[in-house]
Amino acid sequence: MTSIFLQVLALRLVLYIIQVLHNKFMKKKKKFPPGPKGLPIIGNLHMIGKNVHQDLHQIAKKYGPIMSMRFGLVPIIVASSPHAAEQFLKKYDLIFASRPKNRVAQFVAYNQRNLTFAKYGPYWRNMRKLCTLELLSTLKINSFQSMRKQEVRNFVTFINRAATSGVEVDISAKVATLNANMACLMIFGKKNIWMMNLMKGVLKIFVFLFLKFTWVKIIDNVLNIHVMSINLATEKELPMQDMLMASMTLATSIDWIFFELIRHQKVMKKLQKELEQVVGINRMVEESDLEKLEYLEMVIKEDCTIDGFDIPKGSRFLVNTWAIGRDPEVWFEPEKFVPERFIGSNIDLRGRDFQLLPFGSGRRSCPGLQLGLTTVRLVLAQLVHCFDWELLNSMKPNDLDMTEKFGLVMSRARM
Repeated sequence: MTSIFLQVLALRLVLYIIQVLHNKFMKKKKKFPPGPKGLPIIGNLHMIGKNVHQDLHQIAKKYGPIMSMRFGLVPIIVASSPHAAEQFLKKYDLIFASRPKNRVAQFVAYNQRNLTFAKYGPYWRNMRKLCTLELLSTLKINSFQSMRKQEVRNFVTFINRAATSGVEVDISAKVATLNANMACLMIFGKKNIWMMNLMKGVLKIFVFLFLKFTWVKIIDNVLNIHVMSINLATEKELPMQDMLMASMTLATSIDWIFFELIRHQKVMKKLQKELEQVVGINRMVEESDLEKLEYLEMVIKEDCTIDGFDIPKGSRFLVNTWAIGRDPEVWFEPEKFVPERFIGSNIDLRGRDFQLLPFGSGRRSCPGLQLGLTTVRLVLAQLVHCFDWELLNSMKPNDLDMTEKFGLVMSRARM
């Protein structure tokens, strides 16, 4: 058995070497953008650390806004400027609209049948249309307004009781639970705790496998190892998967903005003043107030310039929105949190302006854009309007840990 295994392994290695030589020859024939030279087998993985977006940004400074790399055997094109993003997400959107075969996505998402990882084609278009009409249309979103109001009111009441009793509250965790509860209510009509916990577990497994999958892919290419497929979601649960992924993204956005406001008290006070002028001090914020809160909109946009994350598009393409947000040629003093930069600006968050792409752009842009913006605005407005926030134990704003943690969404490491 050992002899047979060694023979098979040797054959696989020979085939692998042939494949590498073939890829190298084909690369010479094709015109690829400039990029760092990779090593055998691992490509450029030795240049990538825990925070992929930051490492790609540093490499792009040398090789330009459109560069080529290899993650293992897989060639990758990375775009790091608004113009480059526009070329791939708008001008050539159809070419890059699909998704590659992904062993992890097949494992978790019912053979890549959900909205996020399905290939571009009739199935995906019909699913997106159904999701948009039945769950994310303006009419449907408005129909859940009273539910959001009640859930946010319960959230505020809980924090108020904790503050009165002097009990510590993990705001990040409570915001995540709030968004997950609202997702459950929209999908099931009730808070299905069992299903929510199950899907959270599935997403944790997915995140772990997805971030570790590059190395698995290398081994798979060499040894041709086939992992038994175990679907962790049924077709009925796929909308819940997408909604929980969306709620995780929303919770992360609210968390980033909230802690930036804690760190920048002048911005916090200015936003509170706007809320007092528009809403008053005798009632909570209503969704009808949100469109009038211009400074709140600037605060949300400012967070999107600083805390963007990579958007995978197609099988060989990444838009590094984090790099775009940190580009001094795009934004003046990009490292600073200055919402006033948007005064008089018509740049929006809907994917038409490629300086800001929190919801993506083109065919594969996020269909939940309106729901997402409504949720972020409402929760953040209530947090700022209903409470005065201060740090405990002589802690200073700069003492807050704002270290980034790369993942499907880029969260705070301490979130």
